[in-house]
Amino acid sequence: MTGLDPLQPLTGQAVDGHRPWPRLLVDTDTWSIASARLADGALTLIALWGEPDQIHMAIADAGDLGRRLVLSLACPAGRYPSVGRDHAPAIRLERAAADLFGLIPEGLPDTRPWLDHGVWGVGAPLGQEPDVGNRGAEAYQFLPVDAENVHQVPVGPVHAGIIEPGHFRFTADGETVVRLEERFGYAHKGIESLLRGADLDRAVRLAGRCSGDSTVAYAWSFSSAVETALGCAPPPRAIWLRALMAELERLANHLGDVGAVCNDAAFPIMLAHCSVLRERVLRQAAACFGHRLMMDQILPGGVRTDLAPAAALGIAAEIAKLWREFRRLVELYRKTASLQDRTVGTGVLQSALTRQYGTGGYVGRASGRPVDARRWPGYPPYTDLVFDVPTLQEGDVDARVLIRIAEVSESIRLIEQILAKLPDGPIFGTPSPTGVVCEGVAMVEGFRGDVFCWVRIEADGRIGRCHLRDPSWFQWPLLEAAIEGNIIADFPLINKSFNCSYSGSDL
Repeated sequence: MTGLDPLQPLTGQAVDGHRPWPRLLVDTDTWSIASARLADGALTLIALWGEPDQIHMAIADAGDLGRRLVLSLACPAGRYPSVGRDHAPAIRLERAAADLFGLIPEGLPDTRPWLDHGVWGVGAPLGQEPDVGNRGAEAYQFLPVDAENVHQVPVGPVHAGIIEPGHFRFTADGETVVRLEERFGYAHKGIESLLRGADLDRAVRLAGRCSGDSTVAYAWSFSSAVETALGCAPPPRAIWLRALMAELERLANHLGDVGAVCNDAAFPIMLAHCSVLRERVLRQAAACFGHRLMMDQILPGGVRTDLAPAAALGIAAEIAKLWREFRRLVELYRKTASLQDRTVGTGVLQSALTRQYGTGGYVGRASGRPVDARRWPGYPPYTDLVFDVPTLQEGDVDARVLIRIAEVSESIRLIEQILAKLPDGPIFGTPSPTGVVCEGVAMVEGFRGDVFCWVRIEADGRIGRCHLRDPSWFQWPLLEAAIEGNIIADFPLINKSFNCSYSGSDL
């Protein structure tokens, strides 16, 4: 494939009113060519989702992530050539589309249900012909391991502590993990069904609740997709306030994660101190925007709450103090031999897997994949801000902690720039329906990685269809790879260093 343009042979009928990436209606041959290009690494899979009569796939040129396409394949018989047959990152996405829409990926190596646990009372609820017959939960068949002297350890879906449900099935040889298999879907919320027919105000509230710790990123991604579809832009001040909220969200989550990883390595003093710092960030968010998580503050057309001058001064003073205190904690982390013994060399994720899965966020960057949607493809106001995208090659728990630490520094640097450059002016402009069907797509960098949104808006301004994709879809499978060869007792530590979203993967 060297020297060839991986997007060049992907041709089809362009869909009018789809922005900013082209969307092409393709045939099965072109769909299969794209699958092959994904498999050989020339393309990167961004998202895959369904509708009752077609399947969609967002892809990018792996060598130039700014070049992106959405491919759509009609499925009049409810079947299509599986992408997951050749490209493993698509498997769970295709299983989810089969559960929701009844679309059958022919050749998919794993046809077990993913979101559907048999308790909905209906099969393929979003498909053309939902199965409303009597249905019940069936025993889920975990994959077998062909080996001697191994045993299985089931963990979850209910866990100790206030976390979301997920099942982990360990196959171990003594204490060494031979295989980990995950099962989710317990927190399924029916987001795509709820979004259909919703007005923009309700829809952005639903989007912001896909994964509550990333509510700013989700609401921004959804709002940007809507604004792109409608051909409108929010006021400049609103764009900069969105970035301020996003960096506060990133800062709070990274501070919490650094402490939580150290706590799982039996060093709770870091959790105590980092929790105090995180709490101070959340209190600043509440003081400035009326909500600790800044939920419902971003909406199509702008933002809901302006930043008062006194509040801006409060943020500036707080982050300056926070950085001085956090640097002392970083030194404590680096100099504590017992802590380093637990994190260094534990849960190594190979860089080849991050490239194959198109993994972003701290998981990808800790394994050498320097991808950040704020820069690639980039969006305002980050195009006018100076920041680094830190990367490491080690791919272990320590590297994922160090990437978070570096991103805390970058977020503080970005907040200082945003406050210094924040323009005056209005914070909201009412988006208006175009009177025709239009579609938009957007990606926004959340603290875990890129949050993807595709939306179709009907002529009356309501949501026709919407698909949201959490970065965790491409990170959870890699946790299974990172735990292999480690001991079961290190799983909580490795799992927390990934900190994938259950809710974001359950739609």
